[in-house]
Amino acid sequence: MSSFITYDTIEQYLNAQWPIACAAASLEATPLVYENMSFDLPDDPAHFVFAEIFGDTYDQESIGAEPRTGNLFREWGQLYLNVMTRNGIGTGLARKYATQLVGLFQGLDVGTLTFREASIGAGEPGKNDGNYFRMTATVNWRRDQ
Repeated sequence: MSSFITYDTIEQYLNAQWPIACAAASLEATPLVYENMSFDLPDDPAHFVFAEIFGDTYDQESIGAEPRTGNLFREWGQLYLNVMTRNGIGTGLARKYATQLVGLFQGLDVGTLTFREASIGAGEPGKNDGNYFRMTATVNWRRDQ
């Protein structure tokens, strides 16, 4: 899991920018669902994005400062944006949504967060899951403290 600062920064940014990005691309804005958030799947499958924010490491990057908390600490992690579209409609729409999501973070700095490499698929093919098809967009991030 990521730190609260990272999670909160990403959630606020994504909630504000996602509808704008969808409108600019002439796409219907999907709901954004986050980890451990209540979300009832509709009877008629509707597209949505399930966002997972992971922090892999939290490292000390400098030494010698007094007090020790004056050193640079760096948190690294990934943002998994699981684009969920109706099963059986092909992959085009999922790819459009994934491309918009990745584009929101390319070359971006928000507060203490820097967004780095991104991947659509991350070496894993999309998967059918019940009534849904999942395509994951991954964005690597780092946060300096």
